[in-house]
Amino acid sequence: MDLRIFTEPQQGADYETLLAVAKATEELGFDAFFRSDHYLAMGDTDGLPGPTDAWITLAGLARETSRIRLGTLMTAGTFRLPGVLAIQAAQVDAMSGGRVEFGLGTGWFEAEHTAYGIPFPKEKFSRLEEQLAIITGLWNTPVGETFSYAGRHYQLADSPALPKPAQPKVPVLIGGLGATRTPRLAARYADEFNIPFASVEDTARQFGRVRAAATEAGRDPDELVYSSALVACVGKDDAEVARRAAAIGREVDELKHNGLAGSPAEVVDKIGRYAETGTSRVYLQILDLSDLDHLELISSQVQSQLA
Repeated sequence: MDLRIFTEPQQGADYETLLAVAKATEELGFDAFFRSDHYLAMGDTDGLPGPTDAWITLAGLARETSRIRLGTLMTAGTFRLPGVLAIQAAQVDAMSGGRVEFGLGTGWFEAEHTAYGIPFPKEKFSRLEEQLAIITGLWNTPVGETFSYAGRHYQLADSPALPKPAQPKVPVLIGGLGATRTPRLAARYADEFNIPFASVEDTARQFGRVRAAATEAGRDPDELVYSSALVACVGKDDAEVARRAAAIGREVDELKHNGLAGSPAEVVDKIGRYAETGTSRVYLQILDLSDLDHLELISSQVQSQLA
């Protein structure tokens, strides 16, 4: 079971804070550092000092870490043109020595688009399909050949399809709970399918849909990695769990129901239930980025048991 650290910097974190978390992620033996791709805080927080850009952040971390994988859950398809995004992600992959994993979603938070003047199209899923075709097509085009694409939303003509990522194949992550189109898209493009903040039962149901879609597409379902993203709130005793829950404005009972909360033993047991659904990787949503002791506890008393 791989454990990865997943951050939500739009809630309030500058680059130095993210760097400290990424370095702790690496030093404590976690597999990867991921972040959201948002420009506006959510809920009852001011988001100070303001948003950081996902790919600029990952570019910086690419040069300041050496082992951990780096990626997004998920890059918003509404924020960047696919050709530009293909260049950005390929460059960060090269800067990291081939450690990027590429998560792409439709983009959903309309208020942040309004706040920063970003168009929010109605037909987001069809755009996502074209974006995946373009980005993977650009990366897969042999050097010396060109790439063209004629879609409803995007058109490319005679692109040199450069630069190339450092990795021969950048892992592509697709996720969500859509019952039909999402599994079909994952079957075609994904190396990993991610379920965000879902129950054990819903996770099992969606993984089943993805596996069925892969089989229908003529692909071995076991080729995909199946992962879950869940909020983490772990404490060595009840008082510490309560303190960490209060720090992120959540209730302990709710966190235990909807995420990974409680003692290390409780969290290991809950992860085991997700493992039974086929989950082999968990993204731990860490909301208090100043609490590095939280990461140390998870590393020493949760990750060590799963290993």
